[in-house]
Amino acid sequence: MSSSSSSSEDLAGGKVRLDHPADAVARLTITRPEARNALDHDVLGAIAEAMPKLDDGIEARCVILTGEGKAFSAGYDIAGIPEDSFETDAEALVAHPFTAALEAIAGHPWPVLAALNGHALGGGLELALCADIRVCARGAKLGMPPAKLGLIYGHTGLQRFIDTIGIPRTKELFLTGRNVGAERAEQIGLVHEVFDDEALEPASLELAAEIAANAPISMRGNKRAIAALNSYDRLTQEDERELIELRESSFASEDMREGIKAFGEKRKPEWRGR
Repeated sequence: MSSSSSSSEDLAGGKVRLDHPADAVARLTITRPEARNALDHDVLGAIAEAMPKLDDGIEARCVILTGEGKAFSAGYDIAGIPEDSFETDAEALVAHPFTAALEAIAGHPWPVLAALNGHALGGGLELALCADIRVCARGAKLGMPPAKLGLIYGHTGLQRFIDTIGIPRTKELFLTGRNVGAERAEQIGLVHEVFDDEALEPASLELAAEIAANAPISMRGNKRAIAALNSYDRLTQEDERELIELRESSFASEDMREGIKAFGEKRKPEWRGR
């Protein structure tokens, strides 16, 4: 794995860092370790703004989302909200910037990898669930604390958990309010793979580079098709026709011809994204 660029860009006044640690890989790191990478307006706005900009040609074909320090994210930054304005300020935080960040991650056309370097709690865990793949440090704890805070969680967030781990495990998380360890999180489907803490960063970079090396048309097309299938209660003839046309478009692509040729010649493909 070769590094694409050693340069980095600070976003949101230094609360988020963007860098390109490997070929065709971009990485967004939440950099508020003193606040356990809690999500405030600045952090969420930076993520929502940065994600669409990373859909620029085929230069960033996988995005890593991670945190700095011992936490991925402790969730909403509600500790500093004054009591006399808590209702309006807390609702404003959840209603707009959080939703925009979630949608920017979930709707990104390229694969998104969440590397949970530490605890992922509340809104931080939901943020990770928007990624396509999640890898986790062995020492991390994952949990949803609404039951311990008096909060009724949003229905769209609950649906995201149901889609990921099913109704029984969603009930377990939200009704007990317990944090689960990394191995338990992998067992119930919250994360895909667990690594020793010190191995998480190189492992996530290796995985992201492997993903980014795949055919751009295939990655975008398959992600689009999976999202479409997940949103349909049943396929209409029009829905099915669109998905068939999407698949058939790959047969006419330069990349498929290049992929087959490179496979036969036992060499690395040179993708063009068309």
